[in-house]
Amino acid sequence: MTSPLLVRPHAPAADGTVLEVTPASAGWSHVGFAVVRLAAGETYSGGAADRETCLVLVAGTADVQAGDALFAAIGGRATPFEDRAPGAVYVPAGSDYTVKALDAVELAVCSAPAASQGQPRVIDSAHMSREVRGSGTNTRHVRNILPETEPAQSLLVVEVITPGGHWSSYPPHKHDTATPGEETLLEETYYHRLQPPQGFAIQRVYTDDRSLDETISVEDGNVVMVPRGYHPVGAPHGYDLYYLNVMAGPHRHWVFRNDPAHDWIVRKV
Repeated sequence: MTSPLLVRPHAPAADGTVLEVTPASAGWSHVGFAVVRLAAGETYSGGAADRETCLVLVAGTADVQAGDALFAAIGGRATPFEDRAPGAVYVPAGSDYTVKALDAVELAVCSAPAASQGQPRVIDSAHMSREVRGSGTNTRHVRNILPETEPAQSLLVVEVITPGGHWSSYPPHKHDTATPGEETLLEETYYHRLQPPQGFAIQRVYTDDRSLDETISVEDGNVVMVPRGYHPVGAPHGYDLYYLNVMAGPHRHWVFRNDPAHDWIVRKV
């Protein structure tokens, strides 16, 4: 039986959309996510009065018209596994945008509730901080596309490369309750890509009481929704895993709690 948390891509719609998660389809309140594939010369348009958007060029190059601003030749990497930052544009609520592909484009459209505020802007790669988390087979490589240190109202966007044979989002952690100083409430999507693409990864989503307990076989191009609970990911030997995370909630602050059963992993001397 397919997990209700798994979203698979479909044949391209007229606008190039191959996958979409809305608050209504997910049964939550904040995160919206879509993947759009465009050939050179094709366009995709959007914008909403009450939602901010982060457009991420997962792969490819595009011109982005957002409000009155034109951002030319954004992006440029061939695949998300290339060691360079993606192109990214922040579009505030109340601004329309159009993305015109200059070559084959894989576009992630990340959105969340917001009031109209600010101006569209390119997110400079110099502002996308990089870090290595974990050690040994828990090592993964993180690029913060739209962290809480950069202006936005709800959205947090980050991408991660997990080498084959490694674990990520590990030890298992969660962010589903509003406990000041200890944990924040954030919905989250994981958009997964694999290299080589015929591979798979494993993601588990579970709560302390196991009222939610899903173990999901993830293939290239799938999305896993995390409405609550812990959500570790494993990449099998031979297959590197990329994922793009989108988080949003009532407060734009990422504070998580590790599963107490596994917290010893990061606390051992």
